[in-house]
Amino acid sequence: MIYWAPLLHFYQPSNQVHWVLKKVCNESYRPLVQLFHDLPHAKITVNMNASLTEMLDEHGMSDVIDGLRGLAERGCVEFTGSARYHPILPLISRDEVLRQITQNYQTNRHYFGDSYSPQGFFPPEMAYSRDIIEPVAETGHNWIILSGVACPVAWPKNVVHTAHLGRQRLAVFFRDDIVSNKISFRNVDAAGFLEQLRQLRDREGDIYVVTAMDAETFGHHIKNWEKLFLGEVYEALEPVSSVNKGVRQLQRLVATQKEIFSLSGKEYKPEIEVVTISRLLELFPSGQSIEPHASSWSTTMDDIRQGNPYPLWKSKGNVLHQLQWQHLKVASDMAYKAMAVATSDSIKYYSDAARGLLDQAMQSDQFWWASKRPMWDINMIHQGLMLQREVILNAYKAIHMSNVSEDEKTEYYYRVIAGRDIRSKITDQLLLYD
Repeated sequence: MIYWAPLLHFYQPSNQVHWVLKKVCNESYRPLVQLFHDLPHAKITVNMNASLTEMLDEHGMSDVIDGLRGLAERGCVEFTGSARYHPILPLISRDEVLRQITQNYQTNRHYFGDSYSPQGFFPPEMAYSRDIIEPVAETGHNWIILSGVACPVAWPKNVVHTAHLGRQRLAVFFRDDIVSNKISFRNVDAAGFLEQLRQLRDREGDIYVVTAMDAETFGHHIKNWEKLFLGEVYEALEPVSSVNKGVRQLQRLVATQKEIFSLSGKEYKPEIEVVTISRLLELFPSGQSIEPHASSWSTTMDDIRQGNPYPLWKSKGNVLHQLQWQHLKVASDMAYKAMAVATSDSIKYYSDAARGLLDQAMQSDQFWWASKRPMWDINMIHQGLMLQREVILNAYKAIHMSNVSEDEKTEYYYRVIAGRDIRSKITDQLLLYD
């Protein structure tokens, strides 16, 4: 048997404008929910970052939330955990990683109810380093999904390896990058995909294949792809209980998958079964303890060899990335200080504002759009910078109102000035780079 475990990642930045969110919702999210409602045998693992869940509710699109919750209650959808505002986890502190994961769980649990009980974890952009093992495991997750490029050993098809740090342990699933990217860029159709799965199988024994891609691929990035690809694949894998049931369906199955189904009495048994990722833990034995490469799903082996594991978010050769992270550090240090000196409600008002804005200011998009590989959008970069600026504004207001010494106030005002200088340099980069 070939077990196929697909994952869809739902995400939009927390500062996404209404008309874009509505367009994505109408073209992708709603059609996907409807597709899975129409195919009760279908299984899918879903990650939805809580910032998007919250936005859908606030923008009058809670039907998507209700639909996914209903699918989860029916057993069609399995949710994963993640980080609320989609930061690159290996690039932020351990405390911030824990905060983002915890907030993600609390918010999604509020909207999805008991159906949101993730066993697995989707790190934003599949960005991984061994430093995130402990916070992911400590928050109740028992597996993590990583890009195939992170795999340091022979490709696992019939075992599930584990990653350890201290006493914490996570089962590791690797996305088949080749197959996933073929689907994402429409380089394979439904029949070709099923044929490719068959070719991956050994002569004997069961294997599994994990694919993962953005949910927006289906319908938003590629028009009608949810029907033309996902719908056709799921329909081809729909079980047929008897020769007398679904004759038309059977004819379609035989025509498209002659070698996948074998006649046994009155039942046709497929050689491919779609499952949620957690189900693989029940179907396959544990492998060895491994050390996955620090990487993301946009990292190449050349990047890993060059010690550049997160090239789209903090590339060694990208001056703009370095400035962005310098500015974020100024904002973070000031927010922490503001929280520490908040001794009255009036001060706490500004320190809380700084702390909440800092959560959002860590979102990955501003760095992605600054990668120049080839992504480049000055407005998305600037929006992220303004979020960080608001952190500094509120943090210093709290510090200035507090009882700390004048020397400390002066010290932190110098940081305000440093932040202003870094912003000017970033702005110059945005204006002058072609």
